[in-house]
Amino acid sequence: MRAMILAAGLGTRMRPLTDNTPKPLLVVGGKPLIVWHIEALRAASITDIVINTAWLGHKLEAALGDGRRYGVNIHWSHEPDGQPLETAGGIVQALPKLGHEPFVLVNGDIWLRKHLTPLRAALTPGRQAHLILVDNPAHHPQGDFLMACGEAEPVAGERYALSSRDAASGKRLTYAGLAVYCPSLFQGLPRGVRPLAPLLHEAIADGLVSGEYFPGPWVDVGTPERLRSLDAAIRDGSI
Repeated sequence: MRAMILAAGLGTRMRPLTDNTPKPLLVVGGKPLIVWHIEALRAASITDIVINTAWLGHKLEAALGDGRRYGVNIHWSHEPDGQPLETAGGIVQALPKLGHEPFVLVNGDIWLRKHLTPLRAALTPGRQAHLILVDNPAHHPQGDFLMACGEAEPVAGERYALSSRDAASGKRLTYAGLAVYCPSLFQGLPRGVRPLAPLLHEAIADGLVSGEYFPGPWVDVGTPERLRSLDAAIRDGSI
């Protein structure tokens, strides 16, 4: 199994920290955000990793190289600095490097502590995506998807059907920026700028997506304030 780390964002909400540093290289708990992901993937024996870049991509490649120092093989997929291809567009461009088997996708600007080994078997027959979902953070209270779990609360590790529509039962949760995707979900799409959300909503409507609740810890490191708060929490052991 291979993995892809999304690292092409412009990091506008993180400025001025990202004026000269790509967001995935910002440090929390003594190491760059992206290194937390690389180490977690290596621990799950996922050692072939594709990283897409746009803003200051040359600095990411200079810092991480071919991944040898981390015990992995890094394959680079560079996008234009001025116009990142968004998530689905970046995946389409990187498909030749990802192969034909399901792959793990993780956002480079999140932080979480989750064992990734179970993701190797997370995609069940007939599904094209398996999303990790978390409780809605304060800055995103409406969530992203409805986990159709009936009256029961979702349990970590269990799989549920997803819906992008409101319903009488279920629990609205936020996409954690971690998932397993089948390359066939993206094959045939033309190259260019393409967001992921519309593609996911269509696949969910067709019953092709499952979800899994993760209780945390998880942080969307989207602002300097969240970065500082996470760094302090890691250092004092409260997360």
